[in-house]
Amino acid sequence: MPRLDATTLPHLSPSVWTPRYDRSEVGVGIVHLGVGGFHRSHQAVYVDRLLESGQVDWGICGVGVLPSDRRMAEVMAAQDRLYTLVVKHPDGYLDARVVGSLAEYLLAPDDPDAVVERMAAPGTRIVSLTVTEGGYNTSHETGRFDTGAPAVVADLRPGSPPRTTFGLVTEALVRRRERGLPPFAVVSCDNIPGNGHLAREAFAAFAGLRDPALGEWVAGEVAFPNSMVDRITPVTTDADREQVAAAIGVEDAWPVVCEPWTQWVLEEFAGGRPPLEDVGVQVVADVAPYELMKLRLLNAGHQVLAHLGRLAGHGYVHQASQDPLFREFLAGYLDEEATPTLPRVPGIDLRRYKADLVGRFANPAVADTLARICENASDRIPQFLLPVIRADLEAGRDVRRSVAVLAGWARTAEGADDAGRPLELSDPRGEALARRARDADPLEFLRERDVFGDLADDPRVAEPFVATRVALRERGARATVEDLVRGRRRRRAG
Repeated sequence: MPRLDATTLPHLSPSVWTPRYDRSEVGVGIVHLGVGGFHRSHQAVYVDRLLESGQVDWGICGVGVLPSDRRMAEVMAAQDRLYTLVVKHPDGYLDARVVGSLAEYLLAPDDPDAVVERMAAPGTRIVSLTVTEGGYNTSHETGRFDTGAPAVVADLRPGSPPRTTFGLVTEALVRRRERGLPPFAVVSCDNIPGNGHLAREAFAAFAGLRDPALGEWVAGEVAFPNSMVDRITPVTTDADREQVAAAIGVEDAWPVVCEPWTQWVLEEFAGGRPPLEDVGVQVVADVAPYELMKLRLLNAGHQVLAHLGRLAGHGYVHQASQDPLFREFLAGYLDEEATPTLPRVPGIDLRRYKADLVGRFANPAVADTLARICENASDRIPQFLLPVIRADLEAGRDVRRSVAVLAGWARTAEGADDAGRPLELSDPRGEALARRARDADPLEFLRERDVFGDLADDPRVAEPFVATRVALRERGARATVEDLVRGRRRRRAG
């Protein structure tokens, strides 16, 4: 079977949307660090629409920062940076689109100077990031930049070629300043509260280690707009590759599958940007309400289903969401613990948003695994769920469902589900968390202060956490969740 590339593009089925613009005329206006599935299902698609509208100066140069990005570099080179996006609808309909907005792809470990020069080029006006929640090198407990991280220390050695995101971006900003060019905007597209604020603090801190005056300049002169991004994008499987090949008639080594829903809310910023509002981006003065809505409902909602659902034997998000017991448990979290912590969200009906959210989770075509949702929980839960717990504690509200999720996480860290099937803990703190989870003291897990802060010291958290851990061990996740659901029914009836 032929491979997807520029030569096979004209021969695809008319049912497959392909770029209607001349890719040879596309210039690079955006450099994106961290080209994974989410970037290719989200930002790259908005930019593809932008190029379709005639804004051809805004193509993307994708950058792989890590050695593990080599496979992506190889696929992008072989396919002329083309890939297939397959939108999976709940009724089984597949909507295929070949995306052409990646005008260039560079692998930083091979040639860091080429990456720096691309960012320093006059045409580059945005550097965007999807480097994951843990990619900003900050402590969960202090929120400060980790100045002692080995990669950071290595990047700061005189004459050392930059290897980290911080080193690459900072060197590009230095060269632009030396050449009399304005700084580009740094746009974080990671699921982090105040992602622009966090990026500013991290990059300014790194620059300040290099030169205090440079750090002040980065903090004061570089735009770091906040953004909120949303599209469920599971890991691409071999079955997805086979399905794409059958649908479009060519082999795509790394297609992307996703749900129909997509949302991007971006704060207005100075310095030049494309008319993203023309292709569906919500450009607003303040992203915070939208961001909190998404983080505390969707992202935390995923965690609510995932840890307890895995213990009960569910493998996929849609299986847990379609299970009436877990669906009711999720609804209780959304309505009674998460929603009261949210400010008003302009233009959004939260009841409709939550109903749509549960429907999105229940989409069987997406087949998103609970194991993926549980990955890197020590980065995700502090961003998504712990702020809900703290806000509810401050207001004197119930936190029993959120705390049950923490107990479920501790139980999964022990390494097996309720039927004794092994569970893998894919987490940067996995070994430490597993040791704490297996400790005779059921509260030991919650004493990982870099993750949980002082929550173990609060009896409103500690007591239900211990009780739920005991229940999970003795009776299993399903019976434990059923007790919580029954309690909600009684309170509502009373």
